[in-house]
Amino acid sequence: MKKLALSVIVAGMFAFVACGPKGPTPEQLQKQQDSIAQVKADSVKKDSIAKATALKAKEDSIKKADSIAKAKPEPKKKEVKKEGKKEVKKVDKKK
Repeated sequence: MKKLALSVIVAGMFAFVACGPKGPTPEQLQKQQDSIAQVKADSVKKDSIAKATALKAKEDSIKKADSIAKAKPEPKKKEVKKEGKKEVKKVDKKK
């Protein structure tokens, strides 16, 4: 009797392990694939928005630098009249 009970228990354990949880259903797999696709689409969208924002910021900084450069008056060039030593001496001699 003990052997029979032991063999029934062992058979029950094997049946329990063999009939364990089933794999995911096709609906669950589809939901999982949809959520993965949604996450990928969101990350691509966020990445493109970030690139566009960075590009816009770069263009704005270039425009600002250009406007600052245009707003600054150009330094006036000093006209230097050079007189040679000989000319100065001539002027001094005439006086």
